[in-house]
Amino acid sequence: MENETVNTKAGYVTIIGRPNVGKSTLMNVLLGEKLSITTYKPQTTRKRVLGILDGKNYQIIFLDTPGILNPSYLLQKKMLEYVFKSVNDADVLISIFDISTDPTGKLTFGNKDASKLLEKFRGPKIAVINKVDLADEGKVNAMISLLMDKNIFSEIIPLSATEGYNVNKLLDVLVELLPRHPKYFPEDQISDEPERFFVSEIIREKIFEQYKDELPYSSEVLIEDFKERERGKDYVSAAIVVERDSQKPIIIGRNGEAIKRLGRTAREAIEQFLHRPVYLELRVKVRKDWRQNPTMLKNFGYIQRNE
Repeated sequence: MENETVNTKAGYVTIIGRPNVGKSTLMNVLLGEKLSITTYKPQTTRKRVLGILDGKNYQIIFLDTPGILNPSYLLQKKMLEYVFKSVNDADVLISIFDISTDPTGKLTFGNKDASKLLEKFRGPKIAVINKVDLADEGKVNAMISLLMDKNIFSEIIPLSATEGYNVNKLLDVLVELLPRHPKYFPEDQISDEPERFFVSEIIREKIFEQYKDELPYSSEVLIEDFKERERGKDYVSAAIVVERDSQKPIIIGRNGEAIKRLGRTAREAIEQFLHRPVYLELRVKVRKDWRQNPTMLKNFGYIQRNE
């Protein structure tokens, strides 16, 4: 064990930023595996998602977090708590800024408590300027200068998560900054979440992709049954929970066509993730104003039982 402590680096790297800046995409690219769901809509990530990158002499435990905002209802408050806890758990902190939506260089999170948390964090802090493929060199250099003026970052790295530009450079910097420590997890483990968590996230991702406007934000997915079978397909039964009676027929669609399409695209994505065939059953339930209901949020895992 003593040898391993000397020769191995391991630690937690938390990724924070405003909604839709590319946190989940970046983690997925770094891992080479799609663990966090990604859509073009903001606030897709609702919980902390842990992903493990294992190297020969290092192990990085990434924590992908919900987008930072000023919460307007209880669910968003709980989402923000995931951010604060993940920062406190971090050995290294990555703050992502989207150059395509913040070209003026305000470089704020829109939340005073989160900004203070960044400044108070005592470990190494990396500023990532994402989506540089969408900006000219002058804008990139201007943002680098603004971040340098803050004088709080160990490194400032312009990159494009979707294009893979400078991702390896970020990885090299992270390995360099990691503390010397034995690996926390077995080498073949990619997350600490069970398969049913990722199945529910995949279904929720497909809801975000298929339905428009407010509906995806008013929905949640609860896995009611998950059976692995030695013979035949695995069985998954999932409830799509919405807030109002009027939303239920939208999910189902005319003659059930919308939910059939949702089930088909979700099943294909689940099978791709699990690498085995799945029978997926979807149903819709109404739980009025669940985003403001502490009991419902507990049932969905947003509030711990002892809170």
